[in-house]
Amino acid sequence: MFHIVLHNPVMAANTGNIIRLCANNGCALHLIEPLGFDLEEKKLRRAGLDYHDLSNVERYPNFAAFAEKFVGHNIYAITTKGTRGYTELQYQPGDVLLFGSETSGLPADVMGQIQPELRLRVPMMPNNRSLNLSNTVALVSYEAWRQHEFAGGS
Repeated sequence: MFHIVLHNPVMAANTGNIIRLCANNGCALHLIEPLGFDLEEKKLRRAGLDYHDLSNVERYPNFAAFAEKFVGHNIYAITTKGTRGYTELQYQPGDVLLFGSETSGLPADVMGQIQPELRLRVPMMPNNRSLNLSNTVALVSYEAWRQHEFAGGS
């Protein structure tokens, strides 16, 4: 239904949690290299439990390779520098939700390819830096799915 994209994720446990999340909400997961861990890492397997077989995960060597495949799709960058709240739009099946690295967010060259109105933010209390990546992915992906009345889910 929706595509979740992690650009240069560095924490295996977060990616494992997101694999499990995608298995449960039907989103496809896309990982843009470099990754800060080996996909066989114990922390990744532990966090993802037995959900690896139930999820759809693709890897790309860089953002350009990913972007080429998704020409014509809405690509929303979820960033603390977003211009709109993530609940302020109507998501469509096939939309892409792009998240940056846990430590540095999305790089400037990637952010420059996303129009300002497609940069979304999750509200937080003032003076806080960011939420945990897997929590943010859960919030945004479930909002998109909720807007479609959890179609395909139980």
